Amino acid sequence: QVQVVESGGGLVQAGGSLRLSCAASGSMFSIISMGWYRQAPGKQRELVAAAKSGGTTNYADSVKGRFTISRDTAKNTVYLQMDSLKPEDTAVYYCNFVTFRVRREDYWGQGTQVTVSS
Repeated sequence: QVQVVESGGGLVQAGGSLRLSCAASGSMFSIISMGWYRQAPGKQRELVAAAKSGGTTNYADSVKGRFTISRDTAKNTVYLQMDSLKPEDTAVYYCNFVTFRVRREDYWGQGTQVTVSS
């Protein structure tokens, strides 16, 4: 049974910083990607940042230069450092682990609220 648990959300003023953490526990093999998505009210869930097993990272254009994704593969943990936060970053942030053995499988966290006040 795989569990994915996020932490670190909260309320911050515009221009501030937050750091999200996400750890996966249980039997998880062949992780090919660790990442973060977000969903604002009335909007679709969107990719924020992802770190692939080969070491590459990709970011949504809206967060480039402000957010940094990092991971500790030994601990199955991924982080998202968010700096220079803007009110439009307000959303529920979801952690995502992707594995591939016979087929792709996605594991999601429960979500953590990030609210940026102006």
